[in-house]
Amino acid sequence: MHRYKNDTKQYFDYMDTKTLQRYTDIYGRIEPMTKTGLSAKQQRQLKVAIKRARHLALMPFVASN
Repeated sequence: MHRYKNDTKQYFDYMDTKTLQRYTDIYGRIEPMTKTGLSAKQQRQLKVAIKRARHLALMPFVASN
């Protein structure tokens, strides 16, 4: 069930959009901890990095069709 557990990073950088896009679904929503397999601390860091990237227009808020 944990798709990303083996190759998780210690720190999520908001400029690394390729990595951040792996943790969003096709609709642009952030995947839950049950799918990512991250710890609570890592999930919070991921959330902050994705939201920063969205506000700087590096990532979309919603997926475009």
